Amino acid sequence: MPFHLDDFLPYRLSVAATRISRRFAALYEAEAGLTIPEWRVLAHLDHSGSVSVRDIHARVNLDKSMVSRAASRLQEAGLVRKSEHGTDRRLVALELTSDGLALMQRLERIAENFQAELLAELDEDAAGLSKALDRLIESKT
Repeated sequence: MPFHLDDFLPYRLSVAATRISRRFAALYEAEAGLTIPEWRVLAHLDHSGSVSVRDIHARVNLDKSMVSRAASRLQEAGLVRKSEHGTDRRLVALELTSDGLALMQRLERIAENFQAELLAELDEDAAGLSKALDRLIESKT
């Protein structure tokens, strides 16, 4: 039986993730002019508090250089503040400014509405998909 890329689960997951990410990116780009890396940095900082670029890189699935560039743009926009890392002077710590926190409050509502729409699209399949994704994410790599 020949190999069909369209039937290959890793490919299908990648396509679905990219399409969903682009749909959501259009919303926060329209609201705040953010790129995907900028959104991920803001969202991570919103729940983590002050952390290093290295910590963000490890969590948000982006290259360190992409995280650094996004952080610099966010700092220029007044949404992120850079300071010395508490335990390692070689690292720079990032945290949201009050403007960054206010923006995240607006974006959280957009994210919650987007997720509700996705769950409605999936209907009764949502719980099973969530459980399967948890299993895949938590499995050893």
